[in-house]
This record gives sequence, structure tokens and C-alpha cells, in this order.
Amino acid sequence: MAPNTYSWISAWFLLTTPVIIWDAFYCLLRPRSMVGGDLHWIWEPYSIYQEVDYVYGVKALQENNGFTSAQSLLNLIETALNVLYVYLAHVSKYPGASIVGFASAVMTLSKTVLYWAQEYYCSFCSIGHNDLKTLVVYWIIPNGLWIVLPTLIVLKLGKDIAASINVAAQVSAKKASGKMQ
Repeated sequence: MAPNTYSWISAWFLLTTPVIIWDAFYCLLRPRSMVGGDLHWIWEPYSIYQEVDYVYGVKALQENNGFTSAQSLLNLIETALNVLYVYLAHVSKYPGASIVGFASAVMTLSKTVLYWAQEYYCSFCSIGHNDLKTLVVYWIIPNGLWIVLPTLIVLKLGKDIAASINVAAQVSAKKASGKMQ
């Protein structure tokens, strides 16, 4: 049985792949990727973002804050799973593709909620210096997308997985009762 496929899920996974890779390598290559670094030209827009979110900025780097690199490593794992889902769902038609997509979306959602919770519990230590407009435009909206869309993916693929489990349970129950032809 081929998995259900959803073009919007595959589009999200594919469209975010280069963005996530670009972001992860900015973080993993700091300070070379930062303002003043020899590779900064690749990440020019981060000259703004590293001032909006100190997790991406000089402060976290100087404090040897490992969260930035750790979340970037997880981003790369999520991205690999996203691409694997698209391959399994659309190319090999593997029935378990939904589990891979579900797991990846749960990882993304959990990590993003953790990122927001970290800000809350440290009294907005990395973003609290921004005015409301800057915060909304550069932090809340872009980071909010990484909560909304993965939540929708988790709900959709989770529903498919639950339906498959229910079908398997019904077949198993019929088989156990000897009512299978």
C-alpha cells in the first residue's frame, strides 16, 4: 500500500531544505560566517539577524554557548529526514514514509518550542532588547512558521498513521477470531 502524499507537505520539506542548510552552516561556521568573517558575504542578511537574536550573534559565540550549534546539528538531521520522507513517499512509495515525515515534523516542532521556551524562561535574554516591530518582523513571524507548519504536518501525518494502525488492528482482530477468508 503506497503512502498518502500531500503536495503541501512535500513542498514545505523541499522549500525549507536550502534555508535550513544555509542557516545551519551560518551557525556552524561562526565566526567566519559573521560580520567581519571571510565567509560573511554568503550570509549577508545575518548581519541584521545576529543583532536581533543574540543566540546567532557575537554574545553567544563569546560565551561559548553551545545551543546554537546543537540546534543547527538537529536542523541538519531534520532536513535529512525531510528529504528522506519526500523520497520514500514519492519515489519508492514506501508505506512507512509517513512515520519518517511525522518524526521529522515532531523534531522541528519540539526544537522550535524549546527555542521559544528558552527565551521565555531566561526573561527574553536573547531577543528582549528589540522593539516590537523588529521582534515581530524578524523573530516572531519567521520562527512562528516553524511552529505552525510542523504542527499541521504532525496532525495530518499523525491522522494517517492512526488510520493505518486502526486498519491493521481490525485485520489482526479478524485474523485472530478466524473470520478472515
